[in-house]
Amino acid sequence: MAEKKFSKTITDPDTGRERTVRYGAKGYSIAPGTSRGDSYCARSWGQMLKHPKAAKDPNSPLRLSRAKWNCVAKKSVKK
Repeated sequence: MAEKKFSKTITDPDTGRERTVRYGAKGYSIAPGTSRGDSYCARSWGQMLKHPKAAKDPNSPLRLSRAKWNCVAKKSVKK
């Protein structure tokens, strides 16, 4: 399995089974509210349109990464 920077353990409320979602490349630093952040959010916005199943799941690696970058639509905002 590829090394990832972050992981989150999720418990399925119906079955009680746990699964670990790994996301985020190990070598980069997250910089919300910058032009790099805007580029990431615009790129990942396109991925959300292309993969609607991942876009609907709040615990998908795509949605978790967008949360780390503080993405609001195609822009990255500073907290």
